[in-house]
Amino acid sequence: LQNMKMVPVPEKAYGTFFEGDCYIILHTKRTSRGSAVDLHYWIGKDSSQDEQGAAAMYVTQLDTALGGSPVQHREVQGHESETFQSYFRNGIIYKKGGVASGFKHVETNMYNIKRLLHVKGKKHVSATEVALSWDSFNKGDVFLLDLGKVLIQWNGPSCSIAEKSRGLALARSIRDSERGGRAQIGIIDNERDSPDLMQIMRMVLGERRGELRDSIPDTKADELQKANVRLYHVYEKDNDLVVQEMATRPLTQDLLQHEDCYILDQGGFKIYVWRGKASSPEEKKAAFTRAVGFIQAKGYPSSTNVEVINDGAESAMFKQLFQRWTEKNETQGLGKVYTTGKIAKVEQVKFDTTQLHARPELAAEQRMLDDASGEIEVWRIEDLQMQPVNPKAYGQFYGGDCYLVLYTYLRSGRPHYVLYMWQGRHASVDEITACALNAIELDKKYGDEAVQVRVTMGKEPRHFLAIFKGKLVIYEGGTSRAQKSSPEPAIRLFQVRGTDEVNTKATEVPARASSLNSNVVFLLSTSQVCYLWCGKGCSGDEREMAKMVADIVSRRDKHTILEGQEPAEFWEALGGKAPYASEKRFQEQVTHYQPRLFECSNQTGRFIMTEVVGFCQEDLDEDDVMLLDTWEEIFLWVGKASNAQERNEAIASAKEYLKTHPAGRDLATPIILVKQGYEPLNFTGWFNAWDPYKWSTASASSEYKSHFSHSDSNSYSNSSNYNSNSLSSPAMVPNGEEIYSREVLMHRTVDELPEGVDPTKKE
Repeated sequence: LQNMKMVPVPEKAYGTFFEGDCYIILHTKRTSRGSAVDLHYWIGKDSSQDEQGAAAMYVTQLDTALGGSPVQHREVQGHESETFQSYFRNGIIYKKGGVASGFKHVETNMYNIKRLLHVKGKKHVSATEVALSWDSFNKGDVFLLDLGKVLIQWNGPSCSIAEKSRGLALARSIRDSERGGRAQIGIIDNERDSPDLMQIMRMVLGERRGELRDSIPDTKADELQKANVRLYHVYEKDNDLVVQEMATRPLTQDLLQHEDCYILDQGGFKIYVWRGKASSPEEKKAAFTRAVGFIQAKGYPSSTNVEVINDGAESAMFKQLFQRWTEKNETQGLGKVYTTGKIAKVEQVKFDTTQLHARPELAAEQRMLDDASGEIEVWRIEDLQMQPVNPKAYGQFYGGDCYLVLYTYLRSGRPHYVLYMWQGRHASVDEITACALNAIELDKKYGDEAVQVRVTMGKEPRHFLAIFKGKLVIYEGGTSRAQKSSPEPAIRLFQVRGTDEVNTKATEVPARASSLNSNVVFLLSTSQVCYLWCGKGCSGDEREMAKMVADIVSRRDKHTILEGQEPAEFWEALGGKAPYASEKRFQEQVTHYQPRLFECSNQTGRFIMTEVVGFCQEDLDEDDVMLLDTWEEIFLWVGKASNAQERNEAIASAKEYLKTHPAGRDLATPIILVKQGYEPLNFTGWFNAWDPYKWSTASASSEYKSHFSHSDSNSYSNSSNYNSNSLSSPAMVPNGEEIYSREVLMHRTVDELPEGVDPTKKE
C-alpha cells in the first residue's frame, strides 16, 4: 500500500517485504472443485495504524468483488500462517524501511549493498535484516552477509543440514532474482577451513570479541494448545460487542447457524471468523475488527493469526477442526451418489487394480500399495514369541491374540515388504508389547526395509482386507492356539461386509437379534446349521461373498433366509426377536479430506508439529521424521539421518497427534511407518510427481556439500579478486580421529561409508 492506494509489486520482488509497509496478497489455486482463492493482508512491524486499517478494508472490498469465495487472512510480520509461507518456497525476506515510516525504499544498486540477514527456519524460511555486528550472530542459525557482488553464508556450528540447504537456496534466490545471477556465493561451514572468507567478514564486521550466543529456540504452539478449540457466538447488543461461548471440542458442524457470525479460537494460536450466508452486511464487514477486538480482550499477542471464512467456502484447515464436516452431494471413496429424498443409494464402482502403477494417485486414494497378489506369512504371538500360523487358517484372527503378517511383493523386479501388526481387542499388554518387539526383529531380518503398519482390531486398512482375498474372519474373543483356555461358543453371529475379494471381511458380533441390520448379510452358526440371513438392503454381490465366508465359519449345512421369512429356530438361536437397525442405507457424506504433511519435533520436550502447506517430495528432509495425515491412515516417514530419539518416539508422536486432534479422531486409526527410500505407492501417490531415484543418487547432505564445493564457490574463488582457495573444500576432511579423502565420503549410502563414520557428520 502506498499513500493508502494499492500498487502492484513487480513479480521478481515477490517474497521481499518492507517492514514499514502493508501488503495484500491474492493467491489462486486450481482444485478438483474449481479454484481456491486466498486473500492475505500482511502487516509490517513498523507500519502505521492507518495503513493497517486500509489494508483490512481493501481485503473486504476485494472479497465482495470476488463473490465472497476467498478465505481471508490477517498476517503479522514474523508470525505468518503456514499457508502464507507456502507461497514463498525459497523463503521470505524482511527489509528495513518503507514508505510511511519516512524511509524511502532502499534501492538495490548492486555495488553499495551491505546488509546482514538472519536466516531462520527449516521448513519455513525467513530472513530478517539485522545490525551489521557480531552481536547479531548465534550458534544455531544461518547468517548471510550480503555485499552486493558477494554473498557469504555463515553457518552456525549447531545448524542442521536442512537449515544449511535452505540457507543456500535463499542465497541463490537473492543472486538470481535481485542480482541477475551476477553475484558469487561463498560458504563458511567451519571458520578454521575458510580463512579468506573470514577475513572479508572481519573487514566488514570488525574483530569478534567474546563467545557467540546460543541459539534461541522458536516459540511455537504445541499440539496440546492447538487442540483447545472453543466456539463463540459474536453479536452486537446496544452498541456493545457481545461474545458468548457456545462449545468446546469436539465441535460439530450444526453449531454454525447461517444467520450468525462466529469466532473459533484455536487455543490462541489462530482465530477464525465464520460468516453465515444470511448474516447482515454490517456483521460481515466487521469481521476483522471483531477478531482484533477479541484478541485484545483475551490478552493474546497482537501478532495472532486471523482467518475470515465465508459460509460454504470453508478452508480445509477450518473443516478439520470439526468432528465431521459434511457437504451436499458428496460421497466418500468410490461411489456415485444418487440423491432421492433423504436416502442416497451408493453404487459400488469396480476398482481396477491394474491401474495402480500407472496412476500412483489412485493407489493413494484407494489406500492400495499394489494389487494384493503378493506372498503372505502369518505368525501368532505365543509366550511372547512368534509362532507360525498354519496357512490353512490364514485370514482367521482371534480377539484374544496378536499376529504379525508379512506381505512381500515385487516392484521393479525387487522385493518390497509390508509388516502388519494386528492387535486383538482382548490381547494382554505383554502380548501387544511383544508383538511390537518381534516386529522390529523381523524388520531387521529384511534389512530394515519393511513398511510397518499398526492395525487395531476392527479398523483393518483396505489393503489388509485385500490380501486375504475375501476370507478375512475376525472372531470377537478366544485364541487360535492349540490349547484353548475356554470352549468355543455353540452359537455365533457374523456380520459380512463387502462386494468382492478386495473389500470383504466378516466380523463376529453378539449373537442377539439387536445386532442385525437390514443393509447387511449375517451368518448365524449353530451346532446344527448355518443360516445366511440376507437383509432387504443387501446386494447380490454381498450375498455371494457371504456364501464364501460361510464355508470358513461353519462346516454345517447352509440355509439362505430372507429378512421377514425367518423360521422360529432362527429367532430361538438368537434368544428371541428384538428391534434392530432397519433404516435404508444412508451413505455418510463426508468431505474429501485433504492430506496434510507435518514435521514432528519434540526436541524441546514439547510435542510440536509444523505443517507444510502445498507439500512435495522436496519437503522430506533426511534428518526429519514427517507425519502425513490422510484421515483414514497416518503415515510416519522416517529420514535416514533422523535422530534416534525422534525415530523411537515416532509411533508415540502419531498417537499423541490423534489424541490431541481438534476433531476428536479415532485412536484406532492405522499408523504406518515408512522408511526413506522404501516408500510404498499408497504413500508416494499423495505427492505430485514423485521421483523414485531422488535418494538413490545423492543424499541431501552430500548434495549440499557438493553444491557449494563445486559450483557456487569455485566460480567465486576464480573470478573474484579475493582469490579464496578455502572455498574449494580441502582435499582431506578430518572426521573424529580419522582422515578420509572427499571421494570416500561423498555420494555414499550409510552402508558404503568407512567404519565409524557418522553419516550426519561427514563434513
